[in-house]
Amino acid sequence: MAERGKLLDLYKVLLHSPAVMEGWLGLFTAIRQKTKLDGRIREFAIMRVAILNGAEYEYNAHLPFALNEGASAEQIAALKAWQLSPLFSAQERAALAYTDTMTKQVQVADELFAEVKKHFDNQDLVELTATIAGYNLVSRFLEAMQVHHQS
Repeated sequence: MAERGKLLDLYKVLLHSPAVMEGWLGLFTAIRQKTKLDGRIREFAIMRVAILNGAEYEYNAHLPFALNEGASAEQIAALKAWQLSPLFSAQERAALAYTDTMTKQVQVADELFAEVKKHFDNQDLVELTATIAGYNLVSRFLEAMQVHHQS
């Protein structure tokens, strides 16, 4: 509530299980607020996961965070077809390819993993991987529990 001014519908659902809510908050607070991964990269990954999984609620929830982290409106619009856009750096492109592969295929080919490792140190790589995996959890939870909008 302190961050967004109201209790999000997602948290209203999670409150039905205090233990799950506690773990959820711990994990996602760490991912969003306690990591050193560049915030723009984090938000690009989160929004790309939302696009791939058809999680509009998640996508819309992260629009202001992406803008706040320095993403341009043009980059955000280009996320749907990022491969065709010149607006992303080599590091951003590696992160987006990693996001796509983790989300769609789960297994990451050695060549892609090697490319991602060129752009991220070990800590950033763990944090990027946890972000992508974690937000796949978020989008799947939101969609399965039919949390589609913020009232």
